[in-house]
Amino acid sequence: MAMDMDEDYGQDEGYGRGKGKKGKGGGAGGDDKRSGPARRKVCRFCADKNVAIDYKDPQTLKYFITDRGKVIPRRISGNCAKHQRKVSLAIKRARMIALMPFTVTGK
Repeated sequence: MAMDMDEDYGQDEGYGRGKGKKGKGGGAGGDDKRSGPARRKVCRFCADKNVAIDYKDPQTLKYFITDRGKVIPRRISGNCAKHQRKVSLAIKRARMIALMPFTVTGK
């Protein structure tokens, strides 16, 4: 009887890495409404070499912080690792000389 339980245990859909919950995870295929894999984000600083990362330019840096004042991660912003490090350093420097907020006060 123990053998029957082991065989049945492996075929249950609730265990392992089989077909899981709908809508979870990305990639090609699946039950998502869009077809194909998601489009890869391109680093705007790699694409346009003329755009500089400067801590004295808060207008450029404001696209990389949330409305709460947090730095947007690179998986969301699409920056490469090299430029994400430069952006975060520029944001920190702009905060220190009061060009950008550390946090937003509540209403």
